[in-house]
Amino acid sequence: MPPLPSRLIFSLLLLFGHSSLVASGLFCRNLPGDPNFPSLSTWDAFNASVDGRLLSVVPSAKFCHELPAGQCNEDMWESTEFRADIPGAMDNTNWEQGNVPVYAVNATEVSHIQLGVKFASEHNLRIAVKASGHDFLGRSTAKGSLLLWTHHLQNITFTDSFVVGGKNLGSAMTVGSGVPANTLYEATKQVGKFFVGPNTATAVPAGGYVQGAGHSAFSTSLGLGADNALEFEIVIANGTLLKVNEVENSDLFFALRGGGAGSWGVVISATLQTFPTFTAVNHNIEFLITTNESAQALAEIHARHIFDWTPVGAGQYFSFFFGGSLGNAMTVSTFFPNMTEAQANASMKPFLDDVVAANLNVSVLELDVSTMSANDFMFSADDQFGINDILGSRLIPMEAYRTNVEAIGQGIKELLELGVPEILGHNLIGGKVAENADIGNAVNPKWRTAQTHLIATATWPDSVSPAGVEAIKQQMTHQLVPILVKMTNETDSGAYSNEADVREPDFQTTFFGINYPKLKSIKEKYDPNGLFIVQAGVGSEDWDTAGVCHIN
Repeated sequence: MPPLPSRLIFSLLLLFGHSSLVASGLFCRNLPGDPNFPSLSTWDAFNASVDGRLLSVVPSAKFCHELPAGQCNEDMWESTEFRADIPGAMDNTNWEQGNVPVYAVNATEVSHIQLGVKFASEHNLRIAVKASGHDFLGRSTAKGSLLLWTHHLQNITFTDSFVVGGKNLGSAMTVGSGVPANTLYEATKQVGKFFVGPNTATAVPAGGYVQGAGHSAFSTSLGLGADNALEFEIVIANGTLLKVNEVENSDLFFALRGGGAGSWGVVISATLQTFPTFTAVNHNIEFLITTNESAQALAEIHARHIFDWTPVGAGQYFSFFFGGSLGNAMTVSTFFPNMTEAQANASMKPFLDDVVAANLNVSVLELDVSTMSANDFMFSADDQFGINDILGSRLIPMEAYRTNVEAIGQGIKELLELGVPEILGHNLIGGKVAENADIGNAVNPKWRTAQTHLIATATWPDSVSPAGVEAIKQQMTHQLVPILVKMTNETDSGAYSNEADVREPDFQTTFFGINYPKLKSIKEKYDPNGLFIVQAGVGSEDWDTAGVCHIN
């Protein structure tokens, strides 16, 4: 029997109630306006149980509108620091539109999260989990849901000897799931340590970053974020607080390290490996590119040198920017750990010499080389977002760079010709990421054979109609991402689930690869009723796109 349409399920629920349909595995969550949605008095009682920590949730535009004049200017609107303090805000505003929770539990203690999980389960509510709103796939918000907001879980502790099952795993820090990256870079610097984290201000290392995989400017030498996670504390769907590591609840430990953000419960804290801090050199260069053909040629030259920097553990961000009649641009920012500026310049010289020798319509706009601690390079006081933005991506294999360089250059040209505003490249893999292939976590094995991660972006102003927005989303899925796929020279290519198209047709393979069946069984064990469902997350294929009605 084929699955019932979700709207038919909802009609049956109104007619017969949940009980008979739950027995057959078909049901919907209660939303505002439904007969079984909690009454105001029920919410009041729940608020009292969580020490008055229940907040009404509104999107960022309404939040700003309700502030006194001048207290929400353009700088604040674009600030991720400002947005992180608003429970209904997302860094990318398109995920807020018609899609915010009703209430949020502003958790400061584990019990607040446990009571929230139990309340949602008892009243059959949709759940969303959020720390900062740094989420390119919109998984940390949901229409009509109860938001479990971990932003104020801010503890940080350090140890030189973290022990699991009698085994000393060395230097580590345990951090709350609300602690942003910029706070952690400052804290680790103070104690002479470093950790694998994002190069953004408010992304939360203990949350979706590690659950997705988590790349860093220094992943080539230190591995992925998920590779360096040693333990978690997590509240699962039945409200129990679990300790999760390689000894206790080891299957869930596997899933939390790369098995996708938002699917497993509410992370309270994570223990992450730390390393002695070190100095690094950043070599930064910007090119002005007159034509798309020159961009293609420059991309091919760069691709032919892509392996130059892996042996010295360097990580590199490179981007192509669409400039239309003004010409395009390319930036290449390379981070060299434990090297001098002279050594960094020598490492970049073969690439730059080949660019000059090719006699392209390319000129150097800026060249800068600087030295400081790795912590300072990774620290960002704030980021600018507050825009409508979606991504599509692919992990580009090492083999493609050995045999398919022309296709990589052609793909860059095609994307620029289509007006893609920015193509983001991350040459951060290989090295230690490849060496960690047998580490035993849920990271898609495609990471272990990849050399770069490429992203196509799409943005639009608020004035674009809903039909126009849908056309942009369709183009991302059906035109832009397939261009990236061609660059991989694979039929089963992979992508980083935190920086990708939420509409990936076969997200199970693209995001999780051969690990998906195991992840699905772990999901059914710890969350049998699908309380933690996010788009393109493990088990989401059993629900409608809103995560409200069970369809399989």
